[in-house]
Order: sequence, then C-alpha cells, then structure tokens
Amino acid sequence: MSRARTLLFWVAAAALLAGHVVVVWHSLLTRPFWEDEAFNLTVPRNLLAGLGYASDGALSGSTITPFDPRISTGPVVLLPVSAILATGMDPVLAARLVPLAFWALLVAGSAVLGWRIAGPSASLLAAAVPLAFTADAGVSPIQGPADLLGEIPAAALLVWALVVLQRRPWLAGFLVGLAVQSKLIALLALPAFAVALCVLAEGSGWARIRRTLRRSWLPLALVALPTALFELAALLSLGPAAFIEHVRELIRFVRSGGQGDAGTSLIQKLATLADSWSLPAWVALVGAAIALGLAATGVIRRWRSSREADRVVIAYALAAGVGALAFVGWWATASRLPLWVRHPAPGILAFFPVLAAVAVWAATRVVDRGWAKAAAAVLALIVAAGAAVHVTSASAPRPLTLEQQRQAVAPLADWVRENDIAWIAAEPWGIAVAPVVLSGAHLGLHDAPAMADTPRLTAARCTTETLVDAGVYRICAAP
Repeated sequence: MSRARTLLFWVAAAALLAGHVVVVWHSLLTRPFWEDEAFNLTVPRNLLAGLGYASDGALSGSTITPFDPRISTGPVVLLPVSAILATGMDPVLAARLVPLAFWALLVAGSAVLGWRIAGPSASLLAAAVPLAFTADAGVSPIQGPADLLGEIPAAALLVWALVVLQRRPWLAGFLVGLAVQSKLIALLALPAFAVALCVLAEGSGWARIRRTLRRSWLPLALVALPTALFELAALLSLGPAAFIEHVRELIRFVRSGGQGDAGTSLIQKLATLADSWSLPAWVALVGAAIALGLAATGVIRRWRSSREADRVVIAYALAAGVGALAFVGWWATASRLPLWVRHPAPGILAFFPVLAAVAVWAATRVVDRGWAKAAAAVLALIVAAGAAVHVTSASAPRPLTLEQQRQAVAPLADWVRENDIAWIAAEPWGIAVAPVVLSGAHLGLHDAPAMADTPRLTAARCTTETLVDAGVYRICAAP
C-alpha cells in the first residue's frame, strides 16, 4: 500500500476499534442484567454450590433441574463462567466477560478472513459488519456483545472454523462441535462446511466427491465429540431412565424452538431482519443486494479458475452463502418462531462478514469495471453508517442501567441473606427474573406448584403483605 493508503487504513482501523470499545463498554457496564442472562447464570452458580450442572428450573417446574434442556446456552460458555465466578468476582461481570472474549474472537476472525479474501479494505469491512448488526429489539434480544448468551460464542467459533478449514479440517470440525455446545442452533452450519470442503478438494466430479468424503470423516467425528462428551456426562449424572427423559425433552425443545406457534410470516421475518442493521430497512436491503450481487458475480467468473487462491475464496463464498441461507431460511420459514432476530444471529454474525469481504474481492480483483468498485464503495459506506449509528445508540441513556438495577436489588439481597431465604418466585417471567438471581436466591416462577408458599418478587404493587420495598422491586408474601 502507498503511504497515504496505509495512513487511511490505520485511521479507519482506529475508528472501528473505538466503535467496538464503546459498544463493549456499555454492554458490559451499563446495560441491565436481563432474564435470559440471569437464567443462564443459575447453572454456573449451582455448579459452584455443588448441585451439579443444573439450572434453577424456572421454566421446568421451578426445582433444581440437571442438564436443563431449556438452557440452550451450552457448557462451552457456562463452564468458563463458573471458573471466573469461583474467583469471587462480581457475578454480572464474571458472567459477561466470557461472551465478551468470544466477541473479540468473532471480530478478529472476521478480520482475518477478510484479509485473506481481499486484503486490508475487506478486513476492515468484515470486522465492521458485526458492529453494524443489532439484535437488541423485541422481548428476547441480544442487548450487546457481553450478554450471557450462546449466540455470539457460537458465531465466533464458526468463524474460526472457517479460518482453519483449508489447512486443518479436523480442527475446523472440532470448533464447529464447540459452537454446537455454545448454542445448539449452530448445527445449521454443517452444510456450509460440507460445501467448503467439497470445493477445496482436488479433482472434479466423482473423484472430488470421494476425496471430500475421505477428508470429512474425521472432522465430522470431531463435530460430534463435544456433544457426545456432554451427553455422556448427563448419562452418568442422571442415570439411564432420567437420561432418556432428558433426551426426549431436549428433542421437544429443539423441534419447537422453545416457543408456541407465533404465527409469523416470511415477509415479517425478512422485514425484521432488514430493520436490524441500525439503518432504514431499504438501505440495508440495498447493501444486501450489492453484497450478494458482487459475490455471486465473482464466484461465477472465477468458478473454473485453477488458482488455489481463487478456489479458497470461492469455498469461503459458498460456505457463507449456504450458511447464511440455512440460518435465515430456517428462521424465516418457521412460522412458529417469533420475530426475534436473535434466533438466526449466529449465522448472520458468522457468515455475513464473509459475504461482504467476498464482495470486495469481486469488485477489486475480478470485475475490472468502475461500476463494481463504486458498488463496493457504497456497500462500505452502508456498513460504516450502520456501525456508527449502532455506536451512537449504544451510548444513549437507558430507562434502567446496571448500576441502578444493582442499587435496587441491594435491599432485597440484604433481606434474603438476613432471613436465609433459599427460593424466591419471579412474578411474572421478565423484569422480575434478574433481581431474583442477583439477590442470591434460587429462581422460581410464581405459577409453579413448587412455589406455592414462596415469597414473590415483582415490579408491581404487592397484593399480599409487602416484605421488602426497594422502590423499583418488591418482595411480597406468598398468597
């Protein structure tokens, strides 16, 4: 690069890094701890308390529930949280540092893939795409990169599986297996890696397919290894009869997505996805059309290329295309699933940056036309604008901050500790859940039979005796 281009690159990289730092800071320290994070945190807390790998079972009868199928964030995320909790660190920070580390891996992996595909400009663009995407709308969001959820860790592991796929397919398989044990929905990425392995294989026709199959057995076995080990631990812990019931519940949960029939349509889902880029939906759609159009043009023009570098980029492009289609297509066509873009987020975060980088490759190294470079420039501007808007919105004042939440919970925690309260029921599921967990009590749900005689925590007025009134939250006597 020329000196001017080098300077421009480092200025843009510094601005991008600053944007990520702002979003990370607010996600870690200002966003309130919310219900899904709190429910996930019950597993590391119970593990440290000697209760095994178990949740508080708030969605499964409100009793300690080993290997709870309703906890879809897996041990790859929750076991490291347990290790940090064991140091005595504040539980919210301990919970959020692990996903935050995976966010750093996601951004770094996207940048590495972008650099391999089309150099510095593609590296910056790929690293900016996750910052432009936001899944914080709706009742089941990803508030930010530090949320104690499995979607971002799964995406990070899928990205690094792509990074190592060409040289170490066995390691790629293992990383995909770890992604599955971060968030089960990562299984949808398997066709993407199968396509990439096929493209990277030597030869053509049946010879290529045979080579692909020979190269695939070890990666596929390693994909299954983390899940096999986890389920073996469940079998040894639960015993055969309880393990069979655990598997049945897991299958039911996976098939239903943990939801009833939301009655949503394909158009509603795609509109929700378009609205999740911090920009007007039509701008996001223009960006998507440019990225897909350029990427497809580049792949078609270089399909018969004998250059290894072209074949690698084509493998990345097809893997990203198939992966993005699998996640978005599954979610968009599943009418039972709500309009929560969090569901396909692992695929969006893992594969959309690759598609953007391939678009730059097509515009700068394949299509020698001014219109292609102009289109790539427009794509870069759209992503940069989305990232800037996301950074600005992350800094906006919130109705409730983490510090305010902690102050409101402090009197509740004192009362729980002084009265040696083991369980508190949240009423209802939602705003009352996180304060229960932060109070130090086990988390139940108010309508569970096991919670009939248990005090309730609510943000509303008590209909029974008020045991503690902390302003934002109250603990009420059991009805």
